[in-house]
This record gives sequence, structure tokens and C-alpha cells, in this order.
Amino acid sequence: MRKGSGPPLMSFRYINNTLSVLHKVLAMAQEQGVIAHVPRVKLFKLGRTAYDFLTFEEAERLVAEAEPEWRTILLVALKAGLRQGELMGLQWSDLDLRRGKIQVQRSLWKGIAGLPKGGRERTVDIPQSAIEALKGLRHLRGPYVFCQEDGKPLTSGLIRRPLERCLRLATIHREQGHISWHDLRHTYGSHLAMRGVPLKVIQERMGHANIEMTMRYAHLSPETRESAVQQLDRPSPIQPAASGHFTEGAHWGHMPASRTWSTPVSL
Repeated sequence: MRKGSGPPLMSFRYINNTLSVLHKVLAMAQEQGVIAHVPRVKLFKLGRTAYDFLTFEEAERLVAEAEPEWRTILLVALKAGLRQGELMGLQWSDLDLRRGKIQVQRSLWKGIAGLPKGGRERTVDIPQSAIEALKGLRHLRGPYVFCQEDGKPLTSGLIRRPLERCLRLATIHREQGHISWHDLRHTYGSHLAMRGVPLKVIQERMGHANIEMTMRYAHLSPETRESAVQQLDRPSPIQPAASGHFTEGAHWGHMPASRTWSTPVSL
């Protein structure tokens, strides 16, 4: 389609999101007796979305070189894995710095507060570095942890440029694309997997609705890679043969002769 010849094309992901909202509205209408049944909504199949994340060294450099007023929010994004809207919606009452926990219970989108994605709250443990940074940030401008000078919450437009500046200060760049706030969340998940944290724990910490969303980090897990390789040297299990006898299987490096056990004859 030529530029200016019509409305812009919508991506399949955008269409799927719109259809999902429509389906929820129709389901609510059915519950209230407005319509008899909910029509079937078929979504487009989407390929796995590529994602980027910072290396351990890049993450440390980003925090070290960041502008002071943005250092804490960057650190919390990297160490707690909060979504952009969850960072903007974070309030002091959500923090338990003595125990090192964040209660993620709201997300801001275009100034409107709602539940986190998936409609579920979650509790996230944070390391000592994030605890100390949050203690040093304490202010009296209002309930929001990260806010404007007048206490109003931040917006996606207000935090985009600061991230770009901090990335430049840390000399972090990509030949294709750019690092976004959501990539800092991917950094959190990737680093946990690379440290050997179980995927189920990562799912809970990141608030993923299902384990399939967390599986994108599985290839980074050293435990997963090592255990998969070790399976190659395990002997095959004892399997019943067609004759009713059992045969002990062989494995690499140990090839015993086949042994059989006859079924006892009843007396």
C-alpha cells in the first residue's frame, strides 16, 4: 500500500490483541444475558518474537554510567524485572525494604492505573543493591516511587529519552534495533536463567501467565544444557521384549552381551 493512500496496516499482533479484548467483552455480554452465545474468534498464528538483552557487563556499565536521577529506576528494572507500566505505577506502600520484597499490584498505562498484565499481583524479591538504591531515593513528592518533580507519575514518553541517553553514556548500542525498557525486563529473565534459576521460579518472578512464555529463556540455562547432555550417557531402561523376556539395554562405552530371564514354570 502506498504511503498516504489509506489507513496504516495493522500488525497481526495488534489484531490479535484487539480480538482478545473483543472476545472478553462478548463473554461478559453473554454472562449478563445480552447475547445468547459468544462467537468463535480465531487468532492469527504468530512466530516467536525475537528479543534482546544486556550482557552482565553491559548491565553493570549501564547502571554505573547512568545519569544519577535515572540510576535507581534502571537498577530496579534490571534487578526486579518489572514491566514499564509496573515501574511507573510502583508506590512506596508496595515496598518492604526490610524484607527485600516488592508487591507488584498495579500498572500504569496512559495515566490509568490497572492490574499488572494477566490481571494478577505478584511478589518479587530484590537483591541488596536494589534495596540500598531505593532507600537512597526516598522522597516526599508523593506516593509514586519514580515520579516527576511535582509528584505526578512518569509516562512512557518521559522515560524513553533518558534510557537512550544512559545507553549512549554507557556506549551500549546494537547494529540493528535498539534497547528498550522491555529489553531490561528480558535482561532480568535471561540473567536468572544463566545463573541456573529454575524456569518455574523465573515464571513466578516475572508474572508470566504460562510457562511457555518463560521457555524463551530455557536455552540460556546451564542446568538445562548440562542435564540434556548427560542424558546421552545414561543406560536405556529395561524394556519387555516381545517374547515375554526382559533384555538389558546397552549404552555407549558399555556394550554387555544380551541377558535374558526366563519366566518360571509353574509347578
